[in-house]
Amino acid sequence: MRWSRSLLATLRDDPQEAEIVSHKLMVRAGLIRKLSGGLYTFMPLGLRALHKVSRIVREEMDRAGAQEILMPALQPAELWERSGRLATMGPGMFRLKDRAERLMALGPTHEEVVTELLAGEVSSYRQLPCTVYQIQTKFRDEIRPRFGLMRAKEFIMKDAYSFDTSLEAADVSYQAMFDAYVRIFRRCGLDARPVEADTGDIGGKWSHEFMVLADSGEDGIVDCPACGYAANQERAERADVPAADPECPPPAAVATPGARTIDDLTAFFGCTAERFIKTLIYLADGKPIAALVPGDRDLNEHKLKRLLNVKQLALADEATIENVTGAPVGFAGPVGLAIPVYADRALRGAADRTTGANKADTHLTHVALARDAAISAFDDLVVAGPGDACPRCGKPMQLKRGIEVGHVFKLGTKYTESFEASFLTDKGQSELMVMGCYGIGVTRTLQAVIEQSHDADGIVWPISVAPYAVSLLLLDPKDPTVCAVVDALEQALAARGIDVLVDDREERPGVKFKDADLIGCPIRVVVGAKGLAKGGVEIKLRTSKDVAVVPAERASVAIAEQAAALAAALDT
Repeated sequence: MRWSRSLLATLRDDPQEAEIVSHKLMVRAGLIRKLSGGLYTFMPLGLRALHKVSRIVREEMDRAGAQEILMPALQPAELWERSGRLATMGPGMFRLKDRAERLMALGPTHEEVVTELLAGEVSSYRQLPCTVYQIQTKFRDEIRPRFGLMRAKEFIMKDAYSFDTSLEAADVSYQAMFDAYVRIFRRCGLDARPVEADTGDIGGKWSHEFMVLADSGEDGIVDCPACGYAANQERAERADVPAADPECPPPAAVATPGARTIDDLTAFFGCTAERFIKTLIYLADGKPIAALVPGDRDLNEHKLKRLLNVKQLALADEATIENVTGAPVGFAGPVGLAIPVYADRALRGAADRTTGANKADTHLTHVALARDAAISAFDDLVVAGPGDACPRCGKPMQLKRGIEVGHVFKLGTKYTESFEASFLTDKGQSELMVMGCYGIGVTRTLQAVIEQSHDADGIVWPISVAPYAVSLLLLDPKDPTVCAVVDALEQALAARGIDVLVDDREERPGVKFKDADLIGCPIRVVVGAKGLAKGGVEIKLRTSKDVAVVPAERASVAIAEQAAALAAALDT
């Protein structure tokens, strides 16, 4: 492809709306253009790279035995009603009505559609296992679209779904997809780490996220360097280290006018935050409950929701809190509460702590939970963080940031039960199919490559997903000899299956060098009159400062060898 005939324009300055490096570089290098918040047009250069990511995904899905299908993006809302997710997905789902006033949805995912499909196609154990996948546009009404393709309203995702005869068979399908994901991200040049994760609105009891470590990542990853345990902060556990406080006198009420927050209380009492117990009032499927955590920790709502096994969980409003506790917000405590109370495991054995007194402007000191409050259960309820003991080996953990590029789930029968997706066993008995689902953000993966692989000058593409493997700079476009060498080299590389972007613009060499670094093709080749007079063609890898000068007649062979070596490095 010739630059002069391409819809390709680079920018010298960072776009104002871009916050992270990869977003800035995608716009500056001419890969994408913004239409509106969370909506982007892929330009020719960006689309080439996106197609290469998609090709790798397809190859590995096919290799793992999955079959490609394509399902509608527009879905009847009644399917979501059957699974119960129409309510739990909330305002994040685009909803609309057709001309018959039938409620429809733009699919953020396709569990309902694919289960309805397989329920009508599979009837016998002989048809299982079956895994299907698609690469398709998804829609989510993000409250705050940001970071370019990382959090967009419209994006491209690969979603796969496995159907099996048993939990044991489903584990085999899950592992096959897990292994395929490892290969996909390696081939894309990404260092993507699998971590345990929360299942969220998708459902099921077990999942792994594939995370690309990056300071700009929106997700926290709790990691144990000693044993390798790693989990998303939403899921991360910590070792059970219950309190061992000494006995204390009975609770005593203390007037604390206006002291509602932990900071207020530490200043008032002159002690550390861990000596206080936070009492948080929630509505769990509409019913009030209390959750207790140490004063220096934050409650993990995902853990509480799993413990309670509820569909909806939200902080109670002020009126509910006052009705349940008898006090305004900021003075709730566990002593005397008539609702279920759940406490973090670190509070087992806690004594001589300070809590709200369920009375305005009042707190209780010398509270011993086991003695003074009725605790329904102790469980791991806090957000795990750096310094917490690893649940596997007990050593201190650390906190990192990551970008989620893939997620694999064990769903069990959550959806097949709702859609009566069953099969007949070899004994003629009807049983529900067991499901798994597996997603990769294709557009997000593309941007994650750039976020992880760039330098001060621009993008540093892995050759597997680079829009072009070679950037061929024609320094003297009016010199017939130079043009003849470039034409011959372009044709020779094309014959070898190597894609080339020829910069034939009538621009200064310095401009072409800067744009070549910005776009980041793995191999840069320079052909100019001076270079040819001195011995040939210059070849340089984007990742190296070394420049090799090769005779023009040998250049295509040398470039092909470099390209093969770069490709082989991604397959090791």
